[in-house]
Formats: sequence, structure tokens, C-alpha cells
Amino acid sequence: MAGLREGLDRLHPLFAKGGRFERFYALYEMVDTFFYSPADTTRNAPHVRDGIDLKRVMIYVWLATFPCIFMACWNTGFQANMAMSQMGLDSVDNWRQIPLAWFGVGHSPDSFWDNFVFGFWYFAPVYFVTFVVGGIWEALFAAVRNHEINEGFFATSILYTLTLPPAIPLWQAALGITFGIVVGKEVFGGTGKNFLNPALTGRAFLFFAFPAYMSGDSVWTAVDGWSAATPLGLGASDGMNAITSQITWWDAFAGDIQGSLGSTSTLAILLGAAFLLYTRVASWRIMAGCVGGLVGITLLFNLIGSDTNQMFAMPWYWHLVIGGFAFGAVFMATDPVSASMTNTGRLIYGALIGVMTGLVRVVNPAFPEGIMLAILFANIFAPLIDYFVVQANVRRRQKRLASANGSRRGKSVDTVAAE
Repeated sequence: MAGLREGLDRLHPLFAKGGRFERFYALYEMVDTFFYSPADTTRNAPHVRDGIDLKRVMIYVWLATFPCIFMACWNTGFQANMAMSQMGLDSVDNWRQIPLAWFGVGHSPDSFWDNFVFGFWYFAPVYFVTFVVGGIWEALFAAVRNHEINEGFFATSILYTLTLPPAIPLWQAALGITFGIVVGKEVFGGTGKNFLNPALTGRAFLFFAFPAYMSGDSVWTAVDGWSAATPLGLGASDGMNAITSQITWWDAFAGDIQGSLGSTSTLAILLGAAFLLYTRVASWRIMAGCVGGLVGITLLFNLIGSDTNQMFAMPWYWHLVIGGFAFGAVFMATDPVSASMTNTGRLIYGALIGVMTGLVRVVNPAFPEGIMLAILFANIFAPLIDYFVVQANVRRRQKRLASANGSRRGKSVDTVAAE
């Protein structure tokens, strides 16, 4: 590592101000701070001293997704191998069969290794394309603005990837992250100035631009010609009986079901949530608000009931483990830039997401999943929520101050009368 440090130090004059490659200093700084902590330190007042910085926050979020990445690889391969077994296929008709043959990997759904490696060759290309294309846009805007490359993209790239179907065309993955980074963040000034979650912005763009590749029954299993609905799709069309006839609640909780790459396993997501809460990177108030809002609106729907809409009867404990709710509540809604900033506002913000998710899932039969739009909707209202919370606090303090001043004036009058 000493040689690496010396090499970076020798290159520094070329990228520093006045150097030949001055315009590319952001790229040099990104590599340097990736391997080493910045040399700048806080020495004198009045500065806030903290042991955590943006880089560490983003790395923590990235690490928290590891259980979801693991499940993305295994479950993608498991679903594909199960489909191939039922279709009588012993190989896939695409380039992935080549590396599988190199490593002697088969297509047995009972083999952990077969499932994991097969799924890895669907997950890895999507993540690689997302990271490279998004990183190029980040570097381009940093170079033009003469800013440092922000580490927030580490989190954006993996979260965006985990929300996609396993067999999405790579060019669509590239187009979606381009829209999310450029339109969802950079046009507003970059990290810290965007009011929408960039990962969800890119995902929403793909959903509305290419609905045939982002919804339906044929996109969730990486095998051509295989069609299988997600639990939410089954519930929207045929009710709870259709769901329970095919999967158990534990299947949904563990994550061996149809769905996006990394959002099927509530268990894996909870492991990531525990890490984020332990490191205090994510707000428990937002997560609690999301759960409370969804549970509350679900209980209301259960109480009302419906003879024509079977989703009214879905219990709250099923809503929590199917679809992308858990992933959205833990990783997307807690984005510190686009979420509410005040403690009370975070509870309200989370509750709004939970209620909106339930409304879209139950009331709109054409769109069984609602967490993505619910979070983007709440992103828009987050500043307004914080504004009203702050104003309410100001009014309460003014009343307390007026009451205290009135008490002191009253005491002075009583003292004068006594004299």
C-alpha cells in the first residue's frame, strides 16, 4: 500500500490546479479517497466534529444491501432453474451457458451452488452496466462543475439494480440509471440538492417508458417462455386464496418467490435494516411510520370489506412481506436527502408512504404495487411536511414564552401591590 500512496502522490501535481490534467481532478480525488482517508482535518472551532462522513454513510448503505445481493443471486437462479426443470430444459440459449459450463455448473434447483452461480450471471451484468454508465455521468458532471465525485452513487447504483427484473435488457438498465442520475439529481445541482430519490426516479422512468419489460407475469423469471405472477399480481386478480394456494407466508418472508432482483426477501432486508439502525445511518422513525401507515390503512380496508375487490381482505402481515414494501421502507424511503429532516416529520413522512402504498395496492386493481410511487409522492411533500412541523414548534415555543412572561409580569404586579 505504501507504493500505491507514493504513486498517487506523484500523480497529484498533474491533476492539481495548473496541472496538465486539472479538469480531471475529480477522477483523481475519487481514486485517492477510495483507498485513503482525506488529508483535510478539523482543527479549530467553530466546526462540527463527527466520526462519520458521506463516504462512510454510503459505504454503510452499500454493505447493508449484501444480504439482498446474496438473495438476488440465489433466488434468481432458483426461480430460473425451477422453471427450466418444469419445462424440461437442461441449458439456456444465451451467453450465460458459457461461464456456467466453464465452472461445471448445472441447473438443479436443489443445488445451492447451481442456483447462486446461475443467478450471479444475471445480477452481475446489470450491476456492472449500471455502475459504469452511472459513474460516467457522475464523473462528467463533477468535471464540468469542478467538484469532487460524490460517493452517493455507490448506494444509488446498487439500490437501483436491486429493484430491476432479473432479465432486463442491459441497454434499458443503462438508460434508466442515466435518467435517474441526470434528471433525478444532477439537473438540480447534484447530491444534497435533489428532491427525488435518484434510484427510484430511474426505476419509475423505465416502468412508464417500457412497461412490457417492467411488469406483467413474464419478466420475473429469467427463462424465455415462462410466465408466473408475483404474489401481489395473484392477489389483485384472484384474492388471498390464489396466493396461499401457491406460497406460504414463510416463503414470502424468506424470499424464494417471484419479484425484482433484490426485494423479495424480507428476512434479508431486515438484516440490512438492523445494520443501518445500529450504525444510525437510517431513521427508525421513517421505517416505523411506513409500517404503521400500511398496517393502519390495511386494517381499515379489512374492516370495510368489499364484494368486488378481493384485495380488501388481504391481512396486514401479508402486505409487509410481499412486493417491494420492505425494501422501499428500509432503503429507499430513508434516503437522507429526499426524506423529511425533522423527527416528527419523519414519522409523518413514513406514514404517508405506508398509507399511499396500501391505497395503490388495494384501490387500484390495474397497479398492484404502490411503494415506488408512494415514496416519490412523499419525496415531493417532504419539504412541506418539515415546514409545518417547524412552524408548529415555533408556535408552541412562542406560547410557552408568552405564558412565562405573563407569569413574571403578574408576580411583579402582586409585589408592588403588597408594598
